[in-house]
Amino acid sequence: MLIVLLLLLLTLFSCHCVDLTYHVEEEKNPGTYIGNIAADSHLLDAILPEHHRLITFNQLAQKKDRLSQLFNVSKRGELYTSQKLDAEKLCKYNVECFRILKIAIHKAETFLKILKLKVIIKDINDHQPEFSVKKINIQFSEDDGKGVKRSIENAVDGDVGVENSKVTYLLKKKFNEPFKLSVTKIITGISKLAIILDEKLDRELKDSYSLQVIASDGGPSPKQGVLNIEITVTDENDNLPQFSQSIYNISIRNTHGRFIPITTLSASDLDSGENGRVTYHISSATSDIAKSYFKLNEATGEIFTQKKFNSEQKQTYKLFVEAKDGGNPSSSSTAMVLINVINQQNTVPKIDINFVTELRENTAAISEGIKVGSFIAYVSVIDNDVGQNGEVECSLHHDKFLLLDLGSKEYKITLKKPVDRETRDHYDISISCEDKGSPSMKTERKFFIQVMDVNDVQPQFTKETFKFLTYENGKPNFPIGYINVTDQDLENGGKLSYSLLSNNRVIIPFQITDYGFISTTMTLDREKREKYQFQVFVKDNGQPSLNNTANVLVEILDENDNAPYFTFPSVDPFTLDVHYHPQSKNDITVLRASDRDSHMNSFLKYKIFGGNDRQLFQIDSFTGVLSYSRTVYQNDAGSYDLKLTVKDSGTPVLSATVTVSLTLTVSNKTSPALTTVHSKSNNMIDVTLLIIIVISAVVVSVAVVVSLTLCIVRCNNGINHQSRMGFNTTIPPGREKRHFLTQTKKVNTPTGHTPAHTPIHTPVHTTGHSTEMTNRDNQLMESSCDFYPQYESQTDWSMSSMERRPPSVLLLPTRTLKR
Repeated sequence: MLIVLLLLLLTLFSCHCVDLTYHVEEEKNPGTYIGNIAADSHLLDAILPEHHRLITFNQLAQKKDRLSQLFNVSKRGELYTSQKLDAEKLCKYNVECFRILKIAIHKAETFLKILKLKVIIKDINDHQPEFSVKKINIQFSEDDGKGVKRSIENAVDGDVGVENSKVTYLLKKKFNEPFKLSVTKIITGISKLAIILDEKLDRELKDSYSLQVIASDGGPSPKQGVLNIEITVTDENDNLPQFSQSIYNISIRNTHGRFIPITTLSASDLDSGENGRVTYHISSATSDIAKSYFKLNEATGEIFTQKKFNSEQKQTYKLFVEAKDGGNPSSSSTAMVLINVINQQNTVPKIDINFVTELRENTAAISEGIKVGSFIAYVSVIDNDVGQNGEVECSLHHDKFLLLDLGSKEYKITLKKPVDRETRDHYDISISCEDKGSPSMKTERKFFIQVMDVNDVQPQFTKETFKFLTYENGKPNFPIGYINVTDQDLENGGKLSYSLLSNNRVIIPFQITDYGFISTTMTLDREKREKYQFQVFVKDNGQPSLNNTANVLVEILDENDNAPYFTFPSVDPFTLDVHYHPQSKNDITVLRASDRDSHMNSFLKYKIFGGNDRQLFQIDSFTGVLSYSRTVYQNDAGSYDLKLTVKDSGTPVLSATVTVSLTLTVSNKTSPALTTVHSKSNNMIDVTLLIIIVISAVVVSVAVVVSLTLCIVRCNNGINHQSRMGFNTTIPPGREKRHFLTQTKKVNTPTGHTPAHTPIHTPVHTTGHSTEMTNRDNQLMESSCDFYPQYESQTDWSMSSMERRPPSVLLLPTRTLKR
C-alpha cells in the first residue's frame, strides 16, 4: 500500500496544468508539423475576423532547452519540431515523455495571455532488446533435482515507451533437452530470468548444453536480441542471495555528509564458502543521474553521497542494487532503494528572463511607438527551497517600465510610460528578487532595453526665413545658398528630400539639390525683378513621411548693365526757344535722365561737352539744371547746338547724349555789348549785392541786439514792478511764413517753326528776408535723378511752406518779375 501511495505522489508531483496537449513521434525530421495552436485553442473565435492578422504567437524559451530549442512556433500559431527528437535522451524509462511549452499571445503589440502546451513525445521502436554480454556459462550439478534453476541476466531495451520496452523471452533448445526458461516479474517491473532444470541431469551421459534465450520487444515490428548460454553440468552453487527487504525507502537531508552512510543493505546466501559470499553492485537499470549522486560499498552494502545536491534537480532518486554470491556462475538478486532528499538549504533565487523581441543576448528591443502597457518580457524565478526559503518577491524600480506579478513565481514586464528614442535610446534595467528565508537571500538581474526608431520627428529648419543676395547676369547653375535642415530620426526617417514651392503665376528661376543647395536655372535680370520670394518644402523618407516648409527671400544685386537715357528732352535733337531780359534768372530749364540700374549704377552726372564755345551756358552736374554761366548781352542772341551728356557712376561707366538746339533772344533793355568775354557778370553782381546785404544785416543786427537788450532790462524792471502790483504779462513770439514759387513757362518757337510747348522752370521767389534760397536750391529739389526718388519733381505749380522765426535782418522789398 505504501508503494502505491508513493507512486501516486510521484505522479501528482509531475502533473502540469496545461491548455492544450499535442502528440509527436520521436525521430521525425526537423520542421514536422504538430498542430495549429490558434485553431485548437479556439482563441480566434472571440476575435473579429479582420483582427485575426494582428494575433501573433511567440514561444518563450525554457531554461533547460534554451541551448537546443526543440520546437518552433510560427507567428500564426503553427507548431513544428526544430530538430529530431530522441525520447531516450529526453525522458526516463517507463515515464510519460513530454515537454511543456509556454506560448505568449499578442494582439499587435498588446499582450493577451500565455498558453501552456503539453507536447507528448511518442516513443517509437528504434531499439532492440540487448543483453550485456553475448554469451554466458552456467553450471548445473548432477545432484541437482528437477526444478533447480540458474539465474541469468535479463535483456534491456533502450526504448522508453512501455510497449516498445516490454521484453518477452523465448528459450531456443534442441528437442528433449531438460531445460526451460523461467521469467518472473518482480515489483520493480524488471523481469527475473532463470534456466530451470526440467529433470535430473546425468553428467556422464552429457556434460554440456548449448541454449539460446531470444528477447523480443513489444513494438509493432518486434526487434530481438539473443543470449547464448553454455551449460556445464557440475555439482555447485544452487542458492541465491536474499535481501532482507525488496524495497528500501530512505529520507535524507540535502546537507547529509559525504562520509556518513545513508543506509546499509543486507543480503544473505545459504550456500557456504565462495558460493555464500555476497557482494553488492548498482544495477544497469539505475539512471545516470542517480549514479552521479550516490556510491555503493560493494563489500559492506553501505550507500554514500558523493557530491552536493543541486536544488534545481529532482529530489527523489531510485537505485537498483544487485546482491551477487561468489559462486561460479554467480547468483544474484535485486532490491530497489528509494532515496528522498529533503531540501533544507536557503539558496539564492535565480532569475530567468525571456524577451518578446531579443536584439542580442540580455538585450530587448522595443519600438519608440510602443503603447503603454505593452508586453516586453516574461520573467520566471527559480527557488526550490522549502517553506519560506522558497517564497520569493521581485521588484523593478523604473519610471518607464513596470513589473507585474502573474503568480507561481512568474512575472511580466510592461511599458509604464511612453519612450522617445530621440530623447533616450536605451535603458539599463535591474530586477531584484528576495526570498522570505532567515536570513533572506537576494539576487539581482540586470538587462538592457534598446529603443528602436520610428519616424516621429518633423524636419526642422534652422531659420523661419532664409535670405540670400546674388548678382544679376550670372550663368545658370550659379550657387545661391544653403538651406540648413535637421532631422533627428535614423535611417530613412532622417533622409531628406527638397523641393521649391511658388505661386503658380510666378516661375522661380531656381532649383534645389537633395543636399539643400539652391542655384539658378537661368540668368537673372534685376531690372525685371529685384527679389524672389518662395518656399522650400522638405520631407523625410520615413513611413509615414513628415515634412516642413520655410520661406526664402533672394534679393538680386545690381550690375551696371543699363545705360542712362534722357527723359527730358525726350527727342534728339531738341529745339528750345528762350527769351532773356535783365530781370530773368540764370536757370533756363532742367534736363532729366533716368537709369534702370540702382544705387551707384544709377547715380547720374550731367555735362556739356560741345556747342558752348562762348561759355554762355552751364549745367549742374547733379541736378541737370541748365543755366547761364555769365551775364547775357544783346550780342549773345542766336542759335546754339548744345551737346549734353549724362553718365552713370557704375563700372564701367555708361552714358547717353542729346543735342539741344537753343535759340536765344535778348531783350532790348539788356546791355548792348559784351565787355569781357569771360566775365561772370550776373554772378559778380550777385556777389556784390550779397556783400552789401551781409554788411547791412550785420549793422542792423548789432542795432537790434542793443535795442533788445535795453528792452529786456526795462521789461524786467516793469515785470518786477507788476509782480509786486499783482500783474502777469505774456508776450507771444512772432511767426512768419516764407514761400517759394516755381513756374512752368511756355516757350514759343521762332516765326516759321512749329510751336512746341516745353516746360522751362524759372524760379520766382517772394520774400523772406533775403535771397538765401536760390533758384539752384529749388532746382535740386526737382531733380529727376533716380538716386533720389523722393525728390521727384512736379509738372504743375506747387507751393510749399516752412515755418521760420522772424529774421534778425531787414526785409528787402519784393521784386516782381515781368515778361
